[in-house]
Amino acid sequence: MPDPLPLTHPRIAGLGRSDFIIAPSNAVALAMLDGWASWPRGKLVLTGPAGAGKTHLAHIWAEDTGAGIVPGTGLAARDIPALAAGPLVVEDVDDITDPADEEALFHLHNLMLVEGHPLLLTGARAVAGWPLTLPDLRSRLQQAQSAVLEAPDDALLATLLAKLFVERQLQVPRAVIDYLIRRMDRSFDGARRLVAALDQASLAQTRAITTRLAAEVMDKQEARES
Repeated sequence: MPDPLPLTHPRIAGLGRSDFIIAPSNAVALAMLDGWASWPRGKLVLTGPAGAGKTHLAHIWAEDTGAGIVPGTGLAARDIPALAAGPLVVEDVDDITDPADEEALFHLHNLMLVEGHPLLLTGARAVAGWPLTLPDLRSRLQQAQSAVLEAPDDALLATLLAKLFVERQLQVPRAVIDYLIRRMDRSFDGARRLVAALDQASLAQTRAITTRLAAEVMDKQEARES
């Protein structure tokens, strides 16, 4: 008889303002989003590494402004005039590779400018590194004001790890969090993957999350990645 799949702890995730952890690495970006009414030409580019909080900030801004949120990929299949009828977030613009999506973004950008609605665009890299081929679109986005999310420091990582464990209803000693910070991939995305792996290992082995279990899980992760 096959072994049963391990159970998972319920995760209470939130994308509201009260769930956002404010730190020096993101405070300026949050302030710039809050000042959306003063964005030059009604647009802002938000950049930062994977898992740095771009989607969270986008949801905070969307809640404040009533904006819709759409991915950059697949824009060509959408109703561009309908999207331009109000505030909008276009996420992961640097993932766009289809010329039709890029053309759609160009028309969306221009239409929103005419309509006077604010536009927030996100990407992992600075605009100069986005794989856009339309010269007019590249020029317009490179001229846009940018908000940059920086890599997290120890204090922010510790707070984030504690929050992620709480979301999974897990109580973890501070010594474990300190140990994780010393060894982990220093990114929001890495923190999420690590907490998920620890949760799964704890359940599968019926063990508390200790520094010993953390060392075993991280050794396995490093072995897979090497």
